[in-house]
Amino acid sequence: MKVIKRDGREVDYDRNKIVIAIQKANNEVEPQDQISEEKIYNIVASIENRGAEKLQVEDIQDIIEQKLMQEKKFVLAKTYIIYRYTRALVRKSNTTDDSILKLIRNENKELNEENSNKNAVLASTQRDYIAGEVSKDLTRRMLLPEKISKAHDSGAIHFHDADYFLQSIFNCCLVNISDMLDNGTVMNGKLIESPKSFQVACTVMTQIIAAVASSQYGGQSVDIKHLGKYLRRSRDKYRAHYKEVFGDQVAPEILERFVHDRLIAELKTGVQTMQYQINTLMTTNGQSPFVTLFLHIEDNSEYEEEVAMIVEEILRQRLEGIKNEKGVYVTPAFPKLVYVLDENNCLKGGKYDYITRLAVKCSAKRLYPDYISAKKMRENYQGNVFSPMGCRSFLSPWKDENGNYKWEGRFNQGVVSLNLPQIGILAQGDMEKFWELFEERLSICFEALMCRHRALEGTRSDVSPVHWQYGAIARLKKGETIDKLLHGGYSTLSLGYIGLYEVTKLMTGESHTTEKGLEFALKVMNRLRKATDTWKENTNIGFALYGTPAESLCYRFAEIDRQRFGDIPDVTDKGYYTNSYHVDVREKISAFDKFTFESQFQKISSGGAISYAEIPNLRHNLEALEEMVKFIYDNIQYAEFNTKSDYCHVCGYDGEIEINDDLEWECPQCHNKDHSKMNVTRRTCGYLGENFWNVGKTKEIKARVLHI
Repeated sequence: MKVIKRDGREVDYDRNKIVIAIQKANNEVEPQDQISEEKIYNIVASIENRGAEKLQVEDIQDIIEQKLMQEKKFVLAKTYIIYRYTRALVRKSNTTDDSILKLIRNENKELNEENSNKNAVLASTQRDYIAGEVSKDLTRRMLLPEKISKAHDSGAIHFHDADYFLQSIFNCCLVNISDMLDNGTVMNGKLIESPKSFQVACTVMTQIIAAVASSQYGGQSVDIKHLGKYLRRSRDKYRAHYKEVFGDQVAPEILERFVHDRLIAELKTGVQTMQYQINTLMTTNGQSPFVTLFLHIEDNSEYEEEVAMIVEEILRQRLEGIKNEKGVYVTPAFPKLVYVLDENNCLKGGKYDYITRLAVKCSAKRLYPDYISAKKMRENYQGNVFSPMGCRSFLSPWKDENGNYKWEGRFNQGVVSLNLPQIGILAQGDMEKFWELFEERLSICFEALMCRHRALEGTRSDVSPVHWQYGAIARLKKGETIDKLLHGGYSTLSLGYIGLYEVTKLMTGESHTTEKGLEFALKVMNRLRKATDTWKENTNIGFALYGTPAESLCYRFAEIDRQRFGDIPDVTDKGYYTNSYHVDVREKISAFDKFTFESQFQKISSGGAISYAEIPNLRHNLEALEEMVKFIYDNIQYAEFNTKSDYCHVCGYDGEIEINDDLEWECPQCHNKDHSKMNVTRRTCGYLGENFWNVGKTKEIKARVLHI
């Protein structure tokens, strides 16, 4: 018999451990309350006679308690329960203490690699991590039902962001930047009035971004279109100034040139302010704000011309990059950029095609922006185009009391993800068993998500005034609860999922790109979507299906299952599971076919979905990249390029970087060995996932880098 430990490991059954545990409890009670050696071994026999191939360690302990109660040894049973509880406390406290001490000594490899945007050596980052370790410990021991904790530890589900669950804060949001800029806001008890110029608006916006990031744990997005008004204010201010200075002494066309020159200078300075402040500000999370700029030039909008100018300048400055400590231009991690393709800029003769070509150059050199097709998004979201929260999660349509769609000022309460391959492994090809397990796991996910929801209920607006009182999300009164924003679909709860490819392979023997595999995969996806729709209808809470690109989770699930079930070909032996609905990276499929295939899943996964194309170095073949951008507009809602090229962000070297047999590499120009500051493509064996590289057949390195 095998015993499944709390961390998912399987160990050989050892009867002596049971005997010793009961004897220790026996020794602590009076003789009349003790149990005989014979009956101890009878309890052991009752466990062994069940004939189970595997038993959870906690199930064994439950059996012991039941048998002691049946023997009417109530004092002994209580002593054993206390012993068991004490051991659990010791075990968990030791784990937490150890992880914190390792963090302080910079020995906690898992935390060091968890987030490439955080430097775990910094005291400010360590402070956040220490709080996170305490939160995870309390969440497991006290805040979550034991069933949820066990499901998380065994890799059945992933309860995201347990390191922040202790506090009444949420995941991600769309900042209502229009309200905050137009009507003013308050930060640190100081009133900030509506800006009178573009540059001041940019400064205020970045301060808002920093304040918002410090009181939530996920990403945020701001729509750049709201800055158009302030660029016009600057234009009007300069025009009035020059008219006052020169009167009729200067011809109108000359005066307009003066105005234009001053405006362009302020435009550049304002955008530079945004870019540098976002990258130099440090939030209480120990990192730069995780912010996405949404770049959508809407036809016939009031400030269309100004918005086009701002978007163009943002792309120009992103293309140039930001200087690092050595003065070399590098790609900044933030802000993320999401560029909207619409009729006016989809490279089919639109008036803003020139801006899209600039975006393509930026993608080729700097990876970002991502691309959203306004055409496909309108098909999927009742005619609307809006930003993801951060750069991934999407809201569901919601109308205010006047019947108008509202997107900004809304948020996500939290995420729980489902390990699809583990269900397939346990089902062993039996479809009836698969769907039975599937429903059980969905039920656990629902309970876990409701834990997220209930943890936020009763939260008062005072916990984060910038969110709840001063406009980022709402304008609630002091002391007012946020409960009305948690119901009615105003905010969302996200059900994530990992490994559609692997579970399809397990249950059908084929990839989900085949006819047989696709039929099964669509059944899985549609059942997931029906679950979230049903939960929403039954609870009046905005549940959504989220195709999360959780690279570290793909590794975590696969590693737990590999330790528990061994190497399963094309499933656990790879070291990773495939993200959400994505095609496995090793399949021979063109980027065009990949986008076409994956687009059908994006419509189902409306709570969040993005598809990737792995492409070669196209810096010198922009026409090919432009063709892909055209294709995105007509065929898929949301897509991103991962450019396969070697590049050193320290010195700017743009050439091949070799990996030696010891799995080490360095820039041949500046000898930089910091992998987080390089893009590296392994040509001899191929790329096997967002975070993982296999070298040869036996050696493996898991690279945690910014721009892989």
